[in-house]
Amino acid sequence: MSSRSSGFEILEHTADVLVRAWGGSLEEALASAILGMYEVMTDLSRVEAREERVVEAEGMDLESLLYNLLERFIVLFDEEAFLVSKVSSIELFQGPEGWRVKVRVLGERYDPERHESRVLVKAATYHMMRIWSEGGRWYLQYVVDI
Repeated sequence: MSSRSSGFEILEHTADVLVRAWGGSLEEALASAILGMYEVMTDLSRVEAREERVVEAEGMDLESLLYNLLERFIVLFDEEAFLVSKVSSIELFQGPEGWRVKVRVLGERYDPERHESRVLVKAATYHMMRIWSEGGRWYLQYVVDI
C-alpha cells in the first residue's frame, strides 16, 4: 500500500477492473473509491471542477452502501456525461436501518476534445468487494464491470 493518507490504485483483474481505495477515515476512503472509478474512465488530471453535483445513497451495510453509491455515480455519468474531479464533502450517517451517505462533488461534463476516453464502466459488482480498517486506515476494494 502507498504511504499517502488517502488514494486509490487500479489493479488488473481478468475482463473487469479491480479498484482498491484507502483513506484515514471511512469518508476519505469513500472519496478515493469514487475518484478511482472515474480514473478507470478517464485521466482525472484533465477534468476541471466547474460544476457541483450532490449524490445520495443508502445501504443496509457498508458493502451495499458502497455498491449503491458507485451505481449512482455510474448513472450520473450515463445520464449527464458528468466526470468527477473532486469530492468536496461526504456526510455519512449510520442509523437503525443502515447507512446513508450524501456526497458533494465537483467536475464537468465529458468533452471528447479534452478528456481521454479509456473504458466505460457499465456496473459496480459485489465480486471481491471488501471493506476493512487496519493500522488507522480504511480500505475499500471493489470490481467494476467494463
